[in-house]
Amino acid sequence: MRKIILTVTNDLSYDQRMQRICSSLAAAGFEVELVGRLRPRSIPLSERPFRQTRLYCRFEKGKAFYLEYNIRLLFFLLRSKFDILCSVDLDTIAPGWLAGRLKGASLVFDAHEYFQEAPEVVDRPVIKKIWSLVARLFIPRMDRCYTVGPALAEVFGKLYGRPFEVVRNLPLRQKEHFSRQAGTPTILLYQGVLNEGRGLEALIGVMPAFPDASLWLAGEGDLSAKLRDLVRDLGLEKQVRFLGYIRPEELPALTRQATIGFNILENKGLSYYYSLANKAFDYIQAEIPSVHMDFPEYRKLQDQYGVFHLISDLKPETLQSAIRMLLDDHAYADLIRRNCRKAGEELVWEREEAVLVGVYFGISEDVESL
Repeated sequence: MRKIILTVTNDLSYDQRMQRICSSLAAAGFEVELVGRLRPRSIPLSERPFRQTRLYCRFEKGKAFYLEYNIRLLFFLLRSKFDILCSVDLDTIAPGWLAGRLKGASLVFDAHEYFQEAPEVVDRPVIKKIWSLVARLFIPRMDRCYTVGPALAEVFGKLYGRPFEVVRNLPLRQKEHFSRQAGTPTILLYQGVLNEGRGLEALIGVMPAFPDASLWLAGEGDLSAKLRDLVRDLGLEKQVRFLGYIRPEELPALTRQATIGFNILENKGLSYYYSLANKAFDYIQAEIPSVHMDFPEYRKLQDQYGVFHLISDLKPETLQSAIRMLLDDHAYADLIRRNCRKAGEELVWEREEAVLVGVYFGISEDVESL
């Protein structure tokens, strides 16, 4: 049985993407270990069909964290046995490449995002240059690469001269269909990290125009404290609920309660512009209308399935118009729900996982042929 180690920098408890990936690889017959980060408030890990390891770091963020984590990860990998090593994003690729080459393992790069074009990086020229250098040094030397969407695959292929396969971050199929009952509360839902560039300040800012609606924010992040302060300043404590981190297995039931879902990224870098967020597919699977930016990947899905309401900017009048249309035009909202039901039969992880497994079986076949 060939062993795969996959490495990330986040806590493992709430990473539904990596839980799906690792579970599928384990079901395909690989021995799988997912390595992440132990934080002061980390909750106990749930039992999974793969091994989970979390590395403790004294530093929580910034350059010191990345340096410490990469050193700890390198020594961990040098002590470990594995046949295939997958580095998820640029922040684990350097120790992964070094340890993998020293051990003669096959190397995989999983680009969850356009790392050096993320809002937290794009406006910091020195930091961006460092991560761009890391990308140029290591990505062309990987054995296989994949990413979350066709647009990013095309961009990365041109940048690094390597083909990138596409493994979309699709949800598991929900066994039941859903219908909203008359008189149910109006819930506007954002699920994901509370970070810069997610349009959350704008969304909170329009809530006074919808006094009968509640806004649920499911997640935490760098803006958690700032957003809570904004809610207090606007006197919206009764309208806006901060739900904190939600376990992946609990998220579908929460999403189904929503009236409208939101994924309103600011165009602050190519990472967001070319994104294909998992929450977009979660909203489809939950059969709820959702508001997204008119960016390439969401436009393609909208043209094909008609499952979104797209907006071009985050001006208050634009957001308010989108929300009012989905709340007041029942025929329009019902059409989107019906389209989501149809699309949800196709856009599921049970179909997409075959692409993922093919990447890793392809690596195994390449090794055996040597």
